[in-house]
Amino acid sequence: MKEERFPLAKEGFPFVLAGGFCTLVFAVLGWWPPAILGLVATLFTAYFFRDPERTATYGEEFVLSPADGVVLSVKRGTESRYYGGECVRISVFMSVFNVHVNRFPVRGTVRHLAYRPGGFVPADREEAMSGNEQCAVVLETDSGQKVVVVQVAGLIARRIVCWTQVGDRAEKGGRFGLIRFGSRVDVYLPVSFEPKVGPKERVRAGESILGVLS
Repeated sequence: MKEERFPLAKEGFPFVLAGGFCTLVFAVLGWWPPAILGLVATLFTAYFFRDPERTATYGEEFVLSPADGVVLSVKRGTESRYYGGECVRISVFMSVFNVHVNRFPVRGTVRHLAYRPGGFVPADREEAMSGNEQCAVVLETDSGQKVVVVQVAGLIARRIVCWTQVGDRAEKGGRFGLIRFGSRVDVYLPVSFEPKVGPKERVRAGESILGVLS
């Protein structure tokens, strides 16, 4: 039987409850302008932390987007910190209006996690990749290929949340974390990877195909 989930990420509950409580207090006191502002803020917070169901039904060779948003770039090059060699990097930018729950792009096993503190420059800038707070999840696919997903904090984002641990089974489209209030996710893939997306294309986590692993 399929597990029923509340369509709101658990990290959002404290914010929504706090906003709702303040709105109620303002309304009881008759302070209508702050009550209306509080209601708007509470509704937007609930919207930001929404966690809709997604279904991944594609074959094993397809790599899915780990985030909702817009593709910033698709580049080939060398990455030494997490991937350790030549690879293809796809960057997805998430605005405050996107779903911020991140999902595994492939099926496999979590082999390594790496957290790096850092700054908070705008996530759509290239320097955010090296200077911002980030958390890398290193995956090994069932066919033995290495795929790395890096959550990168942004100008407004001040908290990266990663729910997975080393040794966990990664199911394609399964949730593994979120970033609070606007950020980006980078995916590093083998050089044999064939991209099917380009810059400025919109993608959805767990549904949109980024490309094919040969």
